[in-house]
Amino acid sequence: MPPLDLALVGAAHIHTPNFIRRLLARNDVRVKSVWDHDAHRAARYAAELGAATVAELAAIWEDESIQGVIICSETNRHEPLVMEAAAAKKHLFVEKPLGMGRDDAARMAEAIEAAGVIFQTGYFMRGQPVHQFIREQIRLGHFGKITRVRHSNCHSGSLGRWFDSEWLWMTDLAQAGVGAFGDLGTHSLDILMWMLGDVARVTAVIDTAVGNYGETDEFGEGLLVFENGVVGTLAAGWVDVQNPVTLLVSGTEGHAYVCEGKLFFKSSHVEGADGQTPWSELPEAWPHAFDLFLDAVVGGSTGPLVTPQEAAARSAVMEAMYRAARERRWVQIED
Repeated sequence: MPPLDLALVGAAHIHTPNFIRRLLARNDVRVKSVWDHDAHRAARYAAELGAATVAELAAIWEDESIQGVIICSETNRHEPLVMEAAAAKKHLFVEKPLGMGRDDAARMAEAIEAAGVIFQTGYFMRGQPVHQFIREQIRLGHFGKITRVRHSNCHSGSLGRWFDSEWLWMTDLAQAGVGAFGDLGTHSLDILMWMLGDVARVTAVIDTAVGNYGETDEFGEGLLVFENGVVGTLAAGWVDVQNPVTLLVSGTEGHAYVCEGKLFFKSSHVEGADGQTPWSELPEAWPHAFDLFLDAVVGGSTGPLVTPQEAAARSAVMEAMYRAARERRWVQIED
């Protein structure tokens, strides 16, 4: 069978080169057309993909051979692009976060669901074996009553000035909606909500450390109370020289933490789970979130994909944490 045709709509995100490598490694999909508001950027990526550039988006929306689109634009450009793509019944991969905040993300989620198209966003951490395993242990009740959880997702991007070139827009709140805390924290937030469900209220401290990108935040700590009563903390930032402990779950009958990629697990319900040596009985890693989308559009399972409503909920909670940090108070998450 010939490869399925896709289009790249917006190529601003720092993950775009990785997605292009993944596309070029496959023979069941191809990018037929590329559009970006920056014509030079569109031409550069089109050349890498062997695709055509288009000056007007209508050329993509009206092309019935194009089954899906990959939106890697600046975040403030997501809504009009997603709305038009959904109206054209194109399957959608939209880089995270879905929206600038609650309202635009909710409108996009509603439009995507109404269109009945396949959707995915870039929450790749779900497929990591430790996250799959801990989620299942929570589901089975092997931690007893969970009293606290923590997830940390940090790197040294600001210290290393990773965003100084074409990725500088990611440090501009008007275009990205968030700084370091939201950029990396949205992954941690997805994992916590994937494991524990909806959030009831939040507060946070979000700040700069070295100020390499002006007043754009470089790190933060969030405190979340989930609707089931679990208390969670979330750390994210671009100014960490190391991030050894990425996950912790503590309950009345079990405990787990991940240090330097190794899981230590203790539970009175699981034989051998003494917490003393790394736990190695883990499921297989899923393909990357982007590959899961490509697999789905060529006829594979949609089961592992992030739903539009899940993506929108993460945007809503993250916006609430930024608001809580500005106003120095707790913020209730509205339906």
